[in-house]
Amino acid sequence: MKILLILLFLFLSNCKFEKLVDNHGTNHLEKKYKKLTLNVTNKNDIIQVLGPPSTKEKFDNDVWIYIERKKTNRGILTLGRKKIYLNNVILLEINNKGLLAKKEFFNIDDMNKVNFSDSETQKNFSKRSFVYDFLSSMRQKINDPLGVRKKRRKEIKRQQ
Repeated sequence: MKILLILLFLFLSNCKFEKLVDNHGTNHLEKKYKKLTLNVTNKNDIIQVLGPPSTKEKFDNDVWIYIERKKTNRGILTLGRKKIYLNNVILLEINNKGLLAKKEFFNIDDMNKVNFSDSETQKNFSKRSFVYDFLSSMRQKINDPLGVRKKRRKEIKRQQ
């Protein structure tokens, strides 16, 4: 009976009533997004407010992407699977003068509205295509770079 009480005590002492939150990216993006103004905020101001971007893209203008994701455990019955309850993304487009030209904010509801195409791509190649022939010849050259195996096969056939 004492062992059962000790085990129960150890089990209950390690339990927490608060959910564990796993943060990824920049925290509080929604509040920081409101501090940015178009054609006034420059690159240095953005870095001061938001920090370095998660991703940078270079097209006609610079596009900086900031991500905030928070996951939490669902419960005991789901065996530790985590649920995303906050997923915010900010897209900032910076013009060639270094000023903020465009800003967009996406939350988890916007992310779920993506439509995907159900069509499938048909393959347009056969097994004996140029790429297949090229790769098989390369494999043969890698396995037998001096052609020694080919010579041995010819000698064995002559002896028979």
